[in-house]
Amino acid sequence: MNLLELPKHTSDLFTKSGYSRRYPGSSSFSIDVLEEWLVRVRILPDGKSRLDRTWMILGTKESSDLPKEGRNRDDSGVFSCPAWESGSAETYLFLKTASLEVRIDRDSTCLSWHDSQGNMFAGDLPTKPYLIDADGRGVYHYLRREPQEAYYGFGERTGRLNKRGSRMRMQNLDALGYNARTTDPLYKHWPIYITFRPDLQIAYGLIYDNLADTVFDLGKEIDAYHDDYRYWHAEDGDIDYYMIYGPSIKEVAERISLLIGRVPLPPRWSLGYLGSGMGYTDSSKASVRLDEFAQLCMKHDIPCDMFHLSSGYSMSNDNKRHVFSWNRDRVPEPESISRLFHQAGIKVAANIKPCLLDSHPEYQEASRQGLFLQDEHGAHLSMFWGGKGSYIDFTSENGYRWWKKKVADEILNYGIDATWNDNNEYEVWNSTIQCSGFGRPISIALIKPLQSLLMTRASYESQCENRPELRPYLLCRSGCPGIQRYAQTWSGDNSTSWETLRYNIPMGLGLSISGQPNTGHDVGGFWGDAPSPELFIRWIQNGILHPRFSIHSWRLDGTASEPWMYPEITPLVRELIRFRYRLIPYLYSLFFEASRSGTPIIRPLIYQFPEDPELTDESFNFLIGPKLLAATVFTEGARERDVYLPAGTDWCDIATGKWYAGGSTVTVPAPLERIPLLAAEGALIPMGKTMQFVGSETDDVRQVLVFPGNEGQSWFDLVEDDGVTNRYRDGGLTILRLHVKSSAPRIILDIEYLALGYQLPYAAIDFLLPPGESRPVVCRKSGCETDPLPDGRRVISVAL
Repeated sequence: MNLLELPKHTSDLFTKSGYSRRYPGSSSFSIDVLEEWLVRVRILPDGKSRLDRTWMILGTKESSDLPKEGRNRDDSGVFSCPAWESGSAETYLFLKTASLEVRIDRDSTCLSWHDSQGNMFAGDLPTKPYLIDADGRGVYHYLRREPQEAYYGFGERTGRLNKRGSRMRMQNLDALGYNARTTDPLYKHWPIYITFRPDLQIAYGLIYDNLADTVFDLGKEIDAYHDDYRYWHAEDGDIDYYMIYGPSIKEVAERISLLIGRVPLPPRWSLGYLGSGMGYTDSSKASVRLDEFAQLCMKHDIPCDMFHLSSGYSMSNDNKRHVFSWNRDRVPEPESISRLFHQAGIKVAANIKPCLLDSHPEYQEASRQGLFLQDEHGAHLSMFWGGKGSYIDFTSENGYRWWKKKVADEILNYGIDATWNDNNEYEVWNSTIQCSGFGRPISIALIKPLQSLLMTRASYESQCENRPELRPYLLCRSGCPGIQRYAQTWSGDNSTSWETLRYNIPMGLGLSISGQPNTGHDVGGFWGDAPSPELFIRWIQNGILHPRFSIHSWRLDGTASEPWMYPEITPLVRELIRFRYRLIPYLYSLFFEASRSGTPIIRPLIYQFPEDPELTDESFNFLIGPKLLAATVFTEGARERDVYLPAGTDWCDIATGKWYAGGSTVTVPAPLERIPLLAAEGALIPMGKTMQFVGSETDDVRQVLVFPGNEGQSWFDLVEDDGVTNRYRDGGLTILRLHVKSSAPRIILDIEYLALGYQLPYAAIDFLLPPGESRPVVCRKSGCETDPLPDGRRVISVAL
């Protein structure tokens, strides 16, 4: 290692897009103004891009996707490139937009960032802003670390939400049974984070468009010869980052989502309970075990919408998992599996893996076709589950097409509904491996996470081509920014413990605010002993509030975590899953907003309440949407919970109707059957009815839990469509804006149509007031008060 700073530049000039410098040798530095709130900074050690394409950054002009071959990094046509001004002072040059100013030190390559009022909110470390390894290919970016800064994002990382003081490595690994508080690295390469300055009430984001193995240090390292600093380090590639100005956390998160691509609106059924368990297909009697699951859902009256077909269906008789190769001893007729689940109203997702073991029946032919990653000896062999194998090179046209055809022929043609893209970390450590690069070879060191992204994209395309009338559903474990454009994800193979339940929460929140809001966790824990009845109940109570709700496990004794595993709590489990189904109208509307604006579904409290200093380090309480707070119970034996409630609003316990003042810590009941859910003043929570599966009966009930405050007004957009096709894109949806306005003498309710392209299955909406609410209610539309519910809630029925 020979780390060098950039030398004194030999030339510099303002350019059409910003500013550039050249250095002795070939290195270059440039700044490009792309939006009023967006500036790109590049340092190219070789004077040209080590990787001249991006698969991460779509741009800011609304675009559904970019070419699978990647987008030219120098293409500025995907940005609006607004007017900006330049100038100079005694010690610096500057570029300025209406929102943002970047100052460039005349003598060093040191940048400082300022808002429109001149407040400096970020800056490079003056003593060593950028370093390049002259003996290798590593690059570094050092920034100042200010005392009050908080750092959020980085994808799903273990530990607390605020990563200040931590050090993280991004090198995707199959982290079976990880510790959700301490293990690092994990499954995803996500070089995106938000810095929040509470003292200035300014937030900004940084996206490093580099897929090489990476380290972020947020203050773990200190050095007496430098002021406090943080840094980013990549083992290869260039320094190529985007500064995203907010100034709010909300604006930064939405702009990150715009840049990397937003989640698609998923099929409505994917918001139901998604069953799973390794033991079913690993069993020698897989067909019998699978049929039992569907029958037991019916027997115990457990709603279910999808089942994950684990990789045991492709496991040979000598226990080798051969992707796309059905074991006809375990599953004699693959199409019968989809039939039996479909008869119960349950969809099926099949597990697929991107590595062919060298014992795979098609390995030799695939090698002959050049489908695999190549080293100096030919197809590269890596350690994989069950032995040595070779990974498909998805930057090879042959490999990409082969995969799509296999998904169609061996999965979809058997009636399987979805793909579960798994074990795609691409653990290869030979730097001589060359990827095809769609005709322009690329070192694997530059694009390992891209292989996971392209795998998922190929599966997505195959599903779309096979069933063009339906929205596809996919699941993907590993990857990088971009996977959210195609698939849901989850936090991988967690372990069973109270600590995992607790620390999985900030993992999901960090991923949600850094561009992938469609996420969840294996409820009950994937690896280890079965959860106790109490832990299982508490985990389900948390899981039903996440975008993805799935119970999944791998027990070495062949058992699985199942809703009916403990008869003494099965009634509680049933009611919790039913509550999940009642929440679907609310969750689906939040998904629609996420697909349109990038707003996360689950949110850290600091996202919604940045002015409350008590929330900067809050990791475990979270919001579902803008006004519903969840306080998960993660302490064994607890039957009450201390909860700090954000300041600026009062909060109502939705179970009891009791109001609490914001800005205070309160103790709320947490009996075994529920966790505390508290609604802020003005909250509107649309609810539906319980079904055995989504669409099993007419969805003709809408109730809205409404929580009028003392004074004020708010609204929520309820989105309705057919839930399965893409007709919503062409106007086939209805959006109802639900209003509540409250004052001391009365409450006013109203419903406004924002779109009317889908025939609603209900003719009225019932608004449910909290117990004890006695103010008169006025409806702008035709409405009447009906008999109160047994718990004392008043019901106002408003006709549509």
